[in-house]
Amino acid sequence: MKETVATPVTPTTINLTGIQNIKPNGSFSLVKAIETLWKERWLLLMFILVGAAVGVFIGNWARPQYSSDALLKLEVKSAKSSKPTDVLDFFFEKASPADAEIEMIKSRKVLSYVVDAEGLCFNAVPVGIVDRLRNNEGRMDVQSLVLPAERRKGWTAKIVNDRSYVVYGPDGNSVMKGEVGKESVGKFKGDSVSILVSKIKGQPGQEFDLQITTPLKAARSLAQQLKIEEKGKLTGIIGITYAHRYPDRAMSVLNSLTDVYLNQNIEMRSAEAAKTLQFLEEQLPSVKARLDSSEKKLADYRQSIGSVDVSVESQALMKKEHDLNVQIMNLEAKRQEATRLFKSEHPSVQTITRQLSRLRNELSKLKTDAEKMPLTQQEILTMQEEVAANNAQYTSMLNNIQQLRTVRAGEVGTASVVDYAVEDSEQIKPRKAVIFLWSVAIAFAIGVLLVVFIRLFRNGVRNSLEIERRTGISVYAKVPESGNRDLKKKDRKGTLPLVCSNPEDPASEALRSVFTSVEFSATADHPVIMVAGLVAGVGKSFVSRNLAALYANFGKKVLLIDVDMRRGVVYSKNAQGLADILSGKRSFDECLSKTDVEGMWVIGSGKPLQAPTDLLHGETFAELLKFAKQNFDVIVLDTPPINLVADTELVLPLVDFSLYVLHYGRHTMDEIDEAVNKIERLSEAPRAFVMNHCDRDLGSRYYYNGYGYGFKKK
Repeated sequence: MKETVATPVTPTTINLTGIQNIKPNGSFSLVKAIETLWKERWLLLMFILVGAAVGVFIGNWARPQYSSDALLKLEVKSAKSSKPTDVLDFFFEKASPADAEIEMIKSRKVLSYVVDAEGLCFNAVPVGIVDRLRNNEGRMDVQSLVLPAERRKGWTAKIVNDRSYVVYGPDGNSVMKGEVGKESVGKFKGDSVSILVSKIKGQPGQEFDLQITTPLKAARSLAQQLKIEEKGKLTGIIGITYAHRYPDRAMSVLNSLTDVYLNQNIEMRSAEAAKTLQFLEEQLPSVKARLDSSEKKLADYRQSIGSVDVSVESQALMKKEHDLNVQIMNLEAKRQEATRLFKSEHPSVQTITRQLSRLRNELSKLKTDAEKMPLTQQEILTMQEEVAANNAQYTSMLNNIQQLRTVRAGEVGTASVVDYAVEDSEQIKPRKAVIFLWSVAIAFAIGVLLVVFIRLFRNGVRNSLEIERRTGISVYAKVPESGNRDLKKKDRKGTLPLVCSNPEDPASEALRSVFTSVEFSATADHPVIMVAGLVAGVGKSFVSRNLAALYANFGKKVLLIDVDMRRGVVYSKNAQGLADILSGKRSFDECLSKTDVEGMWVIGSGKPLQAPTDLLHGETFAELLKFAKQNFDVIVLDTPPINLVADTELVLPLVDFSLYVLHYGRHTMDEIDEAVNKIERLSEAPRAFVMNHCDRDLGSRYYYNGYGYGFKKK
């Protein structure tokens, strides 16, 4: 394989401890939010996929619904005469006659007839998850069903063919066979069982769960499913909508409801007319008797006094008095209605009061004039007025009786059908596209909230200055996530390190800054540099390999040793490694491998061991490092996590410089303090921290005294 040599990069001497990430506004950053979500895109993608799966499941699981509607018209009486209460229409909403009829339609009196007529107390629910998801469920319409009162659960029916079926009891045994349109009767443990199925549709073998509900629950359920409203304001047009799984059933139930309501409306009006007619017919004889008595009294009086002519003036006076009494009675009725709605100081009430006062004064004057007439004429006028009043009452009662008899004979209600329900095959539910989009949106929102929650409540350290103040150890750089994750994955598989394959990546620039600081800090001849993490998964192998490559790029002869003999990840072409050297199975040269980077060699960890601590205890490892220093300019050790195993504590006294990799936002200060205590106890060599896996805006551009520099791909 042809060796690839990376172009050397001129080192920089910038003090990385002064580097700061600058935000334009110091507040919420949309770019930062998008970058955060992009970093967690795989988590969000998982939520989106789960939401999509849930949306598809719900859309297929929900049974289809079909709607049907009907239209009714009410006879609305228009008030032609003006009332004092009409002024309220300008301030208050006038109640519609349709409101009472809507409540009547939803009443148990109406719905109970529909429940019985349509068999809504009985239901046959298809059984089978696969058929339901495939929208391939069968259908069975049960018109009547009689089951034992104490054993109503667990009954099933299975289709035999398009005309017959079998009913099974709770014990799973066949109870009876039936045919469509015929009532079937059977016995179950001494109790009678019967069923009437009006329709079957489905494949042979499909099963149904037979259910019975009480008429009251069925009526309540029907009332909840009905949508009844007046079309427009005070129009008297009522629209009724009902949805069902089957379009023909939706039409049938709604038409049945319409017919039942119309019949009830006619019966109620006929019943009211009958009660009123009965009352009038009972009162008619007494009214007729009063009329006959007043006529006889007038005739007897005239006969007793002889013929007396009533002057034209007296007749006019009598008529005017009668008219005034009628006007006073009408105004009294209007005043009672007005005082019920307004206070006595209201202008409408005051106007009626003044009119009443004027009419009563006129009536008083008429009575005064009548008293001046001869006594005989006064008596005759009084009797004639009584006869006229009784005659008017009797005539009015006869007319009302005749009208009520006409109403009963016609049997016409106050409502009529404009449009009966028709079968509509257009499905209204479920709206699968809407369900799918909502499921995905909700899942995505939950994912975003989870990301925000994790970011807000994760107690890991993100501030490098806080680490430096607390520990006194410098943080050399913040290494951002690589812009090309594929390169970072390949870096672990043995191809070129990131600083060689993509030197313009912001992570490469941060690693060069680390190299510069380490080079100035590790001043020993042929330094041994240890790279370790506090815990696993922080990227210490990524840092160690790129650090070794940078030394090689500057003409140094570098040896990278993977000391993590438990789970080493540094790639080596040689299967043998450090474990084989320390155990005496292989020599140094046998385990040494040359890399594709000019001047860089590597010794892998070898075969993974369960307890490699004993190999590091002896003098062999120290002798190995001594030999390596004689043959290489720089030795980089990739060691295990210092807070997890004791291996690094054995290596620490042998190194000239130690570099500890922190995962941005993952470690607490207590974890960092624990590692620092171990380091200070075991070694006095220079040391530093590197923060890895930083957000890209924290490491993609560096600032110093207001000037930024960074790499951009051309």
